[in-house]
Amino acid sequence: MIKGITRGLIVSLLAVIFSVQGVYAEPAAFSQQSATGYTLEFPSSCYPETGAHIRDAIAAGHSAVCTIDRDGAEENRKESLKGYPTKKGYDRDEWLMAMCAEGGAGADNRYISPSDNRGAGSWVGHKLDEYPDDGTRVKFIVK
Repeated sequence: MIKGITRGLIVSLLAVIFSVQGVYAEPAAFSQQSATGYTLEFPSSCYPETGAHIRDAIAAGHSAVCTIDRDGAEENRKESLKGYPTKKGYDRDEWLMAMCAEGGAGADNRYISPSDNRGAGSWVGHKLDEYPDDGTRVKFIVK
């Protein structure tokens, strides 16, 4: 109990310190959650194709939680896109993302427009930049 209170206090203090310095993630996008680590609200209004893909993949049984593992991204991408050929005018979007430990073989794939896919990838990458590869878990919620 005390450990949880102490952790919450430390996180709150760091949030205050970082927000003063402009480092802390926007409260609307991220929130602390004990079971998963963090929650990221994905803006489907900005990236509708990617948002629909994430929502559909989660509804089909794929995890909503990404355990950050950037070192495994190249191998995961290779495995997740194996047998899913390129298609002129489209990007191949995979859920879970290659940077997630849960990604790779068995990922849900969908062809989507390059602008939506790359914009969403940039947005997510920017939001997760500050988080280490030490097993940080982020739950995605499509808004």
